[in-house]
Amino acid sequence: MVRIPKVALLIETSRGYGRGVLRGIVRYARLHGPWAFYVSPGDFKQAVPEMEQWGGTGIIARIETPAVAQAVLATGLPLVALDLSAEQLAPENPLSGVAELSPDSQAAARMAAEHLFNRGFRHYAFVGIPNRIWSRRREDGFCQRIAEAGFQVQQYAAPRRKRDQQWAREQAVMAGWLKTLPKPVGLMACNDDRGRQVLEACRAAGLQVPEEVAVVGMDNDELLCELSDPPLSSVTLNAERGGYEAAALLDALMAGQAEGPRRILVEPLGVATRRSTDVVALDDLELARAMRFIRDRADRPICVSDIVQSTGLSRRTLEIRFRRALGRSIQTEIERVHLQRARQLLRETDAPMHHVAEASGFGSASYLGLVFRRRWGMTPAQYRTHVRSR
Repeated sequence: MVRIPKVALLIETSRGYGRGVLRGIVRYARLHGPWAFYVSPGDFKQAVPEMEQWGGTGIIARIETPAVAQAVLATGLPLVALDLSAEQLAPENPLSGVAELSPDSQAAARMAAEHLFNRGFRHYAFVGIPNRIWSRRREDGFCQRIAEAGFQVQQYAAPRRKRDQQWAREQAVMAGWLKTLPKPVGLMACNDDRGRQVLEACRAAGLQVPEEVAVVGMDNDELLCELSDPPLSSVTLNAERGGYEAAALLDALMAGQAEGPRRILVEPLGVATRRSTDVVALDDLELARAMRFIRDRADRPICVSDIVQSTGLSRRTLEIRFRRALGRSIQTEIERVHLQRARQLLRETDAPMHHVAEASGFGSASYLGLVFRRRWGMTPAQYRTHVRSR
């Protein structure tokens, strides 16, 4: 009789990244299983099952505390760990010899920095979570990329006292810090939870998002991002692919076909742009008004004369300001915003092409296809397939 592997999944289910990893593990098990799972739904604190009683054969776990590390290692079972800290990776630590799944935090944070660069910011800030290795890695990657461009990052210092770290108290602290930042500022939050808190603190401080503070998070937890006010832009990590590869590695470890420490990096896919960064950092108020007019009409056809009429400037004056500030024409900016909307619909929905075209201001699927191929070198359908295959 074939023995079904029993795998303990000590992974947070309350965050988009953790759920993505779990989806990848389940997909692998469906294709190569069956597997039986032990799951402890919740946040970062996970309970280790009694493996001898449960009969477990493998573990994929986020190891947050020495107690969890001791309990997991004591089982002697094949293990894939998530996001080990520098201390856990030190040669003298037993966890340094286990396999690991970790986001490519450097690449993801640099992608967030590039996203803000492209919007013309000269001032930058970062808000992390204390004592989280993944937050520190993201902060380091962001600060490094900003420094390479010749700018500095203002880093938020969270309250030291535990009672002051409760959000009801910390919000006022963060709001006060945000007020001191030079404006406009491009800000990266270490994850979407923290990004949502930054948006709440901006509202408490009376700061306009994204005009004064543009905020990008990470992990693209779609529910959290859409519940934010305004909706939060976020770096998308290929967590599902990472979970699939982690399950494949654990399968090999359980079969005795792999050994030694191996590291799987979860790649960033891109930035899901939402309202919180949908801006260009401009000192020209009339040009900023024109940009907002275009962004607010990303879902309908507009022409250059519509934008000119909204500003009260002459067409020639507005064209000169567009090219001077952005390096592109008004028509090119209209097309860019509409294409951005089309790509979002292709990534996030199963809407047919005629609907995507109508909802992104192109009017017809044939016109969308023409502009899309000219800009990206592939059809909208090919782009949708390419994105989803990743």
